[in-house]
Amino acid sequence: MKKARYEPPELGLTLRGFYDGLFSGHHTNTMIASPQHPYFTADEYLQLEEESPVKHEYIDGQIYAMAGASDPHVTIAGNLFALLHSHVRGSGCRVYISDMKARIESLNRFYYPDVMVTCDSRDQETPTYKRFPTLIVEVLSDSTEAFDRGDKFADYQELHSLREYVLINTKRQRVEVFRRNDEGLWVLQSYTPEQTSFRLDSIDFEGTLDALYEDVVFG
Repeated sequence: MKKARYEPPELGLTLRGFYDGLFSGHHTNTMIASPQHPYFTADEYLQLEEESPVKHEYIDGQIYAMAGASDPHVTIAGNLFALLHSHVRGSGCRVYISDMKARIESLNRFYYPDVMVTCDSRDQETPTYKRFPTLIVEVLSDSTEAFDRGDKFADYQELHSLREYVLINTKRQRVEVFRRNDEGLWVLQSYTPEQTSFRLDSIDFEGTLDALYEDVVFG
């Protein structure tokens, strides 16, 4: 989906005033940037995000509103969250669905993974974002697939804690698991109905594709 340029209100407004101006109209998948306010700090973004009725991802000072998801997308993410939540209970790991941000400090970015698991106790110190995930999952859609496979994956690789990056297809049963090996290279393993199950080594989990895709109606 094409991103429209948003022209903010006059300078001198507080962040709250800027926020009110931003959401006084209808904006979908909008980039917030202009010569009047070319850059948001991470702290400004976090403050705006606490007040916003719409989630935004943050890329080096620019803020992008996130579009709504389809029924298959939401169902798959919910199914995986339920499977992983049961699996990690009592292990010290935590699983989060799409409302939790992943922070990539080295690149000045915040993303909202569809599902994320962290096993690092340092992530308990930051209630609105996590810096040390071991597993990140994105459920693919037509509008985001190229970004999820390309620039976003490259950005996630800067997270040294990350061991697996997973892409889940919404049009057919297919799960792609990218694993970081001992040499730091990412190796792809794909799972299709022929395998019936899929494995996430980062958290020692194995599940069936039927459970992952339960209640999903393919178009």
